[in-house]
Amino acid sequence: MAFTAADVKKLREMTNVGMMDCKKALSETDGDMDKAVEWLREKGLAKAAKKAGRIAAEGMAYATVCEKCGVGAIVEVNCETDFCAKSEPFVAFVKDICSVVLNDAPASVEAMKECKYPGTELKVSEVMPEKVMSIGENLQIRRFARFDQNTSVSYVHAGGKIGVLVNLKVEGGIDATQIGKDIAMQIAALNPRFWDKSDVTDDVIEEEKKILVAQMDNDPKMASKPQQVKEKIAAGKLNKFYEENCLLQQAFVKDGSVSVEQYMNAAAKELGGKVTFVDAIRYEKGEGIEKKQEDFAAEVAAQINAAQQK
Repeated sequence: MAFTAADVKKLREMTNVGMMDCKKALSETDGDMDKAVEWLREKGLAKAAKKAGRIAAEGMAYATVCEKCGVGAIVEVNCETDFCAKSEPFVAFVKDICSVVLNDAPASVEAMKECKYPGTELKVSEVMPEKVMSIGENLQIRRFARFDQNTSVSYVHAGGKIGVLVNLKVEGGIDATQIGKDIAMQIAALNPRFWDKSDVTDDVIEEEKKILVAQMDNDPKMASKPQQVKEKIAAGKLNKFYEENCLLQQAFVKDGSVSVEQYMNAAAKELGGKVTFVDAIRYEKGEGIEKKQEDFAAEVAAQINAAQQK
């Protein structure tokens, strides 16, 4: 069975083994990809640990709530490619990790790795190398959060691109699931900087006032006004900032005539109860991870040149 340069590239990406060794493995196995992987593993060249150097910037953000106990959990687990992120084995792995967060309440990612992996007697850290090898990519458990008080509602957007976990205080025995889902969708779509205007820090407010005053200084119609007047006008314009940056003051995406807070209060009242927003977590997969761009052709050329010089 013949093999191509693309096969060499694919095998290298699967195993993180050097190009020349991958070429030899394919030669030894008549181009059979699975056998080539096995050949490299037998030679001690392909190990799960070798994948750890590869950038894992794809993956999945996932959130869920336990139906029995009401605890909510959200996780982000990263892999290398979008193709892997959509595969059943990877999605199952992410859900298993989320169940560890739900059931064991670990204090950190490192503590989580010491917990038992669902359905086994092994630790998460002991299962991960096999998952890396079987899934074929570097896997990283990046972060997680958990709410064990009040009422939590989860939302996963676009198959795991964004995960949101909302925590609400619910009074009157009402079912606030839809309210929580609507708020979670708002958070997923607009990613507000703050939950409420009361959360905006003094330094942010002063910076906004400074910008607004500077804008008036550069406006011919406003430039001649006294500084005190400009500052008063700037303070009055802060409501616009709150409406754009604070969740509860934002226009509700499903009905722009009311704010999120007004929607929440009205919807809860209609159900015969009261709902208060407590907190929320929003994870976007790959957020803040710098993706490493590799020039594979240049790397191959460099390795060939190095081999020829030996």
